[in-house]
Amino acid sequence: MSYTPPENVQKILKNLPQRPGVYLHKDKHGVIIYVGKSVNLRHRVRSYFAKKVDSTKTEQLRRQITDIEIITTDTELEALLLEMNLIKKHRPRYNVHMKDDKRMPYIKVHWRDNFPKVTVTRRMVRDGSRYFGPYTSVWAVHQTLDLLRKIFPYLTCDRTITGKDGRACLYYDIKLCNGPCIGAVNREQYRTMIQQLMDFLNGKSEHIIKQLEEKMQRRAENLQFEKAAEIRDQLKAVNQVVAKQKVIAAANTDQDVIAFAREKGDACAQVFFIRHGKLIGREYFLLDGTEGESDKDVLQDFLTQFYDGAAHIPKEVLLPHEVDEAMVIESWLKQKRSTKVTLHVPQRGKKKALVEMATTNAADTLATLRQQWAADRSKHVTAMAELQEALKLPSPPARIECYDISHTQGAQTVGSMVVLVQGAPRKSDYRRFNVQTVGNDDYGAMKEVLTRRFQRYKDTLAGELHDPGQIGKIKKETAWSLLPDLLIVDGGKGQLAMAMEVLAQFGLQDEVPLTGLAKREEELFLPGQAKSVLLPRRSEGLFLVQRARDEAHRFANEGHRKRRAKAGVASILDSVPGVGKKRRQILLKRFGGLEGLRQATAEEIGSVPGIPLEVAEAIKAHLA
Repeated sequence: MSYTPPENVQKILKNLPQRPGVYLHKDKHGVIIYVGKSVNLRHRVRSYFAKKVDSTKTEQLRRQITDIEIITTDTELEALLLEMNLIKKHRPRYNVHMKDDKRMPYIKVHWRDNFPKVTVTRRMVRDGSRYFGPYTSVWAVHQTLDLLRKIFPYLTCDRTITGKDGRACLYYDIKLCNGPCIGAVNREQYRTMIQQLMDFLNGKSEHIIKQLEEKMQRRAENLQFEKAAEIRDQLKAVNQVVAKQKVIAAANTDQDVIAFAREKGDACAQVFFIRHGKLIGREYFLLDGTEGESDKDVLQDFLTQFYDGAAHIPKEVLLPHEVDEAMVIESWLKQKRSTKVTLHVPQRGKKKALVEMATTNAADTLATLRQQWAADRSKHVTAMAELQEALKLPSPPARIECYDISHTQGAQTVGSMVVLVQGAPRKSDYRRFNVQTVGNDDYGAMKEVLTRRFQRYKDTLAGELHDPGQIGKIKKETAWSLLPDLLIVDGGKGQLAMAMEVLAQFGLQDEVPLTGLAKREEELFLPGQAKSVLLPRRSEGLFLVQRARDEAHRFANEGHRKRRAKAGVASILDSVPGVGKKRRQILLKRFGGLEGLRQATAEEIGSVPGIPLEVAEAIKAHLA
C-alpha cells in the first residue's frame, strides 16, 4: 500500500545526515513512539518510508509519524548508549522492552561495611556493595538466602557492631547469626565468612565443602560432638544448594547462555548463568513489542537491556545466532567488565548443546505461561460475567477501580487506587493519595481521595476539549482519563455514601457503577438498595473483588508505611541543629536513610556539598 509522509517529515528526510546517531519518531501529539539508532541515519530513517516495508508493525508505525528528532553521535557505541538511555526514559510503545519494566531482585552484600549485611534489593548502585542475580522473583531470592544463612550465619540487625554487647539476639541462639555483636567472631573472621558466601554464590563450592568436612572431622576427634553436628547440618544445607548446580563446563568457565522463543506476539528470553563451570541459575524474561521484529533485532534489544542493569558481565555470551552490531556490543560490554567480552554463536559441540538446551527451556516456559494466561483469561471472563449479573451492570466490568484508606490513628493517611483491566492488575494505573484535609476520619479521607481522582478526570477532559495539541501528554495518564466500569470502595454503607456524594458532585452517578465491599461477610452494598448482595462463596466474581480489595489494602498500607518512615526520619534529622528541610533532603539522597548516615563518618558527611563539618559532627553526635 503506497504511503506519502506528511510534508514536514518529507523535509526532514531530505536533510538527514550520513552519520551515526539516534532517531526519535513522534506522533501528532509529540509523544515519542519509537527510538532507534544507526551507523547511517540517512539510510536507516528513510527506510521507514520506502514503497515496501518489511513488516505490518513498520507500516503501522510510519503512519503515526508526524515528526522525527535526530541526535548525531561520534561513534556507533555512543549511539548504542544513547538509544538505551532514551528507551529506558521514554519506553516508546513500538520498541522491544522487558515486560512491565520490573526491576529484577538481587542479593546485595554490603561489602563496604565493616560487618557486611546481606539483603534483597531491586536497585544496584555504586556504593561498594556486591550484587548477585538477577532472580525472577523475591520469593526465589529469599529461598536462596534461607539456605545460605544456615551455612553462613550473617547478621541482619541494624545495631552498631562493637563486639562488646552484653547479650546477643535470638538469631545467635538459633544458629542463624555468628554473634559479632558480642565478640563471638571478630571483623576479619566475619568478613572471611561473607567472602565465602560470595564465592559460593559464584559457584565456588568445592573448597567450602572440603573445609567444612575437615572442620567436622576435627570437632568429632576432639569429642566436640555438638559442634560436629552443627557442621554436619551446614554440610547438608550446602549439598542441598550444590545439588542444583550442575557441572557442565571447565572449572574456569564464565558464561551466560541466551536464547529465546516466540509465539503469536509473545516472546520469552532464557538466560543460563554458568560460573566456574557450574550452572548456578537460570531465569526467564518476558518481552513486549516483538511483533514484526526480526529475531536478530529482538535478541540485540534484549542483550542491551539485560546487560545494562546486570550485576555481572561474563567473559563469554553464547547466542543462538548472530546480531548485526556484535562488535559494538562487545566494546560496550568490555567497558562495563574492564576486560574482553566475547559474543559467540557456537556451531557444534558442548556450547551449541547449551544454546539448544536454553532454547528448549525458553519454548517450554513460554508454552506453560501461555496455558496459564489462557486459563486466567477464562476465569476473568467468568468473573466479569458473574459481577455483571449480580450487580445488574450494563456490561461486564472490563475496568475495575478499587479504593482503600490506611493510617495510624489519623496520622500519615494514604489512600490507594488500584486498577484491574480484564481481571488483571494494571500497575501503571495505580495511584496513591497523601490525604491532607482530614485526620482520623475514614469517610472524609475517602471523600478527598475520590474527589481528587474525578477532578483529574474532569481536568483531563477539559484539556482534550480546549487544547487538542496537549492531548498526547494527557492521554498517557490513562489512570485519570478513563472512567471505571465498576468502582469498588473498601467498606460498607458509610464509605458507599461518600462515594455516591462525590460521583453526584461530578455528575457521574449514572455513568460509574458503584459498590461497597464490607469485610465481615464479604457482602456488596449498592446505591439505593437496602439489602446487600452476597456472591456465592466459591464464585470467580467474589474472588475477583476480593483480589481487588486485597491489592488496594496492600498498596495503601505500603504507601502509609513509607510516609510514616519518612516522617520519622524527618523528625529525627529536624531536631539536629543546623539541619533544615534542604539539608535533610540532600543527606537522605546521598546516604539513603538513617542507617546509611549512622554508618558514615563525620568526614564523609562533611564532604557532602552544603554540609559544614560542624553540622556533620552534630549529626553523628545526635545519631550515636
